[in-house]
Amino acid sequence: MDPLDDNPLPCPTPSAVFRRLQEGGVLYSTETEVYFGVGNVGAHIWEFLPPETRSFGELVARLSTIYRDVTPTQIRADVERFIAELLENGLVAYDTTPPGEGRALDPEGPGTLGAY
Repeated sequence: MDPLDDNPLPCPTPSAVFRRLQEGGVLYSTETEVYFGVGNVGAHIWEFLPPETRSFGELVARLSTIYRDVTPTQIRADVERFIAELLENGLVAYDTTPPGEGRALDPEGPGTLGAY
């Protein structure tokens, strides 16, 4: 077991908008106006962020069932790098609300462009 496995994951910020495309997806921050495209791996990581999964290990395990030809070590490294980039661009943040006091972030999860 990796020491990071029990670490909580950051949650998508209320200003983050995601649109799934045929090959990957698009992320946009309405607050910082950061926009970038992601491949299928990035789209899967985004889709598996809370509330879909809660811990780093759970996310890696979910991705391992999809990308069976990639080692868990490589998946961990890719997830760490991608989450660091999301944090840096303000698309995700750690929920620092003490237990029992409600969530500081949007409880509905990541934003979506829907049919637009």
